[in-house]
Amino acid sequence: MKKILIAVAALVVVVLVLSSALKPTAKVAVATKGLAVQAVPGSLTVQAEYQMELKSEIGGRVIKSDLDPGEPVAAGAVLAQLDTGDLKLDIEQIQSDYDAFKKSVAVGSAIKLDLESQTDLLHNDERLAKSGNFPISELEKQRRVVKQFEQKLELEQVTNDKQLATYENTLKVKRRQLAKMTIVAPFDGVVSAVFARPGDLIGANAPIATLIATSRTVEAKISEENFSGIKKGQKATVRFLGYGNDEYSATVVKILPTADPETQRYIVHLQVKIDPEKLVPGLTGEVNIVTGERQANAIIPRRAIFDNHVYVVEDGHIKLRKIEVGYTSLNVAEVTKGLATGDQVVVEELDKFRDGDRVRTEIVK
Repeated sequence: MKKILIAVAALVVVVLVLSSALKPTAKVAVATKGLAVQAVPGSLTVQAEYQMELKSEIGGRVIKSDLDPGEPVAAGAVLAQLDTGDLKLDIEQIQSDYDAFKKSVAVGSAIKLDLESQTDLLHNDERLAKSGNFPISELEKQRRVVKQFEQKLELEQVTNDKQLATYENTLKVKRRQLAKMTIVAPFDGVVSAVFARPGDLIGANAPIATLIATSRTVEAKISEENFSGIKKGQKATVRFLGYGNDEYSATVVKILPTADPETQRYIVHLQVKIDPEKLVPGLTGEVNIVTGERQANAIIPRRAIFDNHVYVVEDGHIKLRKIEVGYTSLNVAEVTKGLATGDQVVVEELDKFRDGDRVRTEIVK
């Protein structure tokens, strides 16, 4: 009898061990207290802040170029140089004529000398006329002569001033043209395409290259029903498809006042704490913008929730429980009714379980 009891006990132990081993393992998370966050979801797109075609306002032959696709450029850096030889010769000729004209003006006016002579004669005639020794008619005639020379001198001065101004303006125009033949980067950027190489003859306003700004805009699109709570300065969490599950903090810096006419979604701009080199134009992702926060007694992963239900593990059994969800964010949700702190909810392979199943548990984060 003793041997039989020992054998039965051993069999029971074996059955229990096998039964336990055959139970499926449910990966669970523990409902915890903490800060619940209400977050508005949206889609993300990284865009170059702007791009432009680099053009020369002046036509000419390219004699030097540091443009190369993919190469970064700094604002103010010389990117290309046009041949300035002919223009410099024009400037030298105009400068020479300008200097010669100024010298001729400085020498003095022949009209001015004639005016001085005629003025002296007029003064003498006036003295004679006062003594009665000079005809009044001849005095008036001399006054008209002096007046004519005064007008001639004024006209000459106007003509000289105009000519000097013409030379000065022409030199300014030519020097501006000369400066424009040295093509510089208007902003920090990257060369994406090159259309002219050294030796090419280009026309005025012909594109030389395409530049893309290094600054980036992270654009989030928010649905109309979620847009009303968005404000500048709100915090956000973003995730880019190209970087897996890595999350980055961000801040709302701009809210555009109109919706996209095609999608009827509103656009906000985000400042993301990330290495700028990772913000490649065209990169997409998702965002959750925090619009509210509060303390909660039960916070669980969002992936545990389906149709306002969760699977709770109690005493090794699966229990289907209905819940009410409060604040939700990118990965977690607040449960306002149906769960308590410490409850264990299934978070993976939910389709494998049914209400009442016996399971083992493995706690995951």
